[in-house]
Amino acid sequence: MRNILRRIRHDESAGEMIEWALVVGLVVIVAISLVAAFGTKTLARWTSVNQSM
Repeated sequence: MRNILRRIRHDESAGEMIEWALVVGLVVIVAISLVAAFGTKTLARWTSVNQSM
C-alpha cells in the first residue's frame, strides 16, 4: 500500500496533461475570438471585391 501511495505522489504525468489541456483550451479560445473578430470584416471585403468584378 505504501508503494502505491508513493508512486501516486511522485507521478507528475497527470499534472502535465492538465497543464497541456489548459494551454490547448486557451489557444482554442484565442483562435475562436480572432475568427469572430476578423471573420465578418474579411467576408465583407471579399463580398465587396466580388461585387466590383
